[in-house]
This record gives sequence, C-alpha cells and structure tokens, in this order.
Amino acid sequence: MSEPVRLSKRLIELTGCTRREAELYIEGGWVTVDGQVVEQPQFKVTTQTVCLLEGATASEAEPVTVLLNVPRGHSPDPISEKLTLAEQWPEDSSGIRPLFGHLKRLTACAPLQVGADGLHILTQDWRTRRKLQDDLHKLEQEYIVEVIGTLSNTQLKRLNHGLVFNGVTLPPCKVSWQNETHLRFALKAPQPGQLVFMCNSVDLKVLGMKRIRVGGVSLGKVQAGQWRYLSGKERF
Repeated sequence: MSEPVRLSKRLIELTGCTRREAELYIEGGWVTVDGQVVEQPQFKVTTQTVCLLEGATASEAEPVTVLLNVPRGHSPDPISEKLTLAEQWPEDSSGIRPLFGHLKRLTACAPLQVGADGLHILTQDWRTRRKLQDDLHKLEQEYIVEVIGTLSNTQLKRLNHGLVFNGVTLPPCKVSWQNETHLRFALKAPQPGQLVFMCNSVDLKVLGMKRIRVGGVSLGKVQAGQWRYLSGKERF
C-alpha cells in the first residue's frame, strides 16, 4: 500500500512542474482525483488517478464578487459564512468557472438595513470593495417594503421628501406603491433604521424589507438562499 502524499507532490511527480505551479493548478480547479476536481494542494492521495485537465493554466484565480439573496428572517453574516457551490443560482450566466476558493476570504460590502433580506454583496476584489466604500453614498439602492396601512397623497409626498430623521432633513427619494401591500423605495445612502422610521412616520407598520438593487446591479431572479457571480458586464 502506497503511503499517502500531498496532491501537490503527486502532481509535481506527474508533470515536472514546480511546487508553486502545482498549487496554482490545484487551487484553480484544474486537477482531478479519480475524476473529481480537488482544490486543496494538501489533499492526501495514494493510488487514486490524478489528472491535469486540458487547458490548465498555472495562474492565480481572478477575484470574484458574489451576490447573495439573503432569505427572509436571516442575518446575512452567518449565511454568507456558510456558502457552498450547491447554492449557486442554476441560471448564473456570468461564465465564471465555479471554484470552492471563490467562497473564501469574502468581504461584505454595502450593508443591508437591519432586518432586511435580499441583495447582499460579498467580494474578494479590492477594486469592488474600494468602489463601494468610496461611492456608496452616490449609488441608488432599491428596497421593496411590505407594510400594513394606507397612505393619503399627502403622506406619500412626505415619504418622497419632507421627513426629518435624527435631526436632519432627509434628501428626496422615490417612493411608490408596487401593489396594495408593498412600497418601492429608491434612495441613496439610507441610514440605519431609516426605512422603518419613514414608514412609521406615516402610520405604516413594516412587516419586511427586501433590497433588490444597488446602483446598476440588481438581484434579478436569484432565489432566496442562492447566490450568483457579478458578471464582467455589470457595474455598480
């Protein structure tokens, strides 16, 4: 019986590549063990069949940004920490090859309103992180808010402009009825608790909130609990 060895060492023996190249091949999802992709260089193998896939490149994987649809009633942080490839939206059209490594070292950006579900942004890309840090106050965010109550025309106008929150007059925003129980809010830089305050100010009770868009990026048809990659064509 052969002694177990690291997958990276076995790949070096098979291909003559360097240790660093072996690690890059493996972490890039280019190496299979008995037909299954393994992305951990330290994975131990014995007599299994190890193959380097056609088209393999020994380069670091490009950082990705992930868009998660946080389910109703859940906090985004525990959910995002447990993401798996199994929850990827089946209709993801980004063209990105899914890797386990894409779900590691993700940083949350553009926090949701407390108690809200929907679009949660996670990234490995420092450029995306910097963009959202620097420009978030300029980006319009869209929320769908489920409420109990009715609004007069005057109250609806107050929601759009005229409320004072934490001693500061809120900037104009766009509020309209989506249907009889849901309001659509499009606003920039919402402060923590702002949406609930706004609704309570016009005698509406909030039952739930869902963010569906940040800037030019929308959640689309991603189902609750699923995620997709931010495609190269999308811009916040």
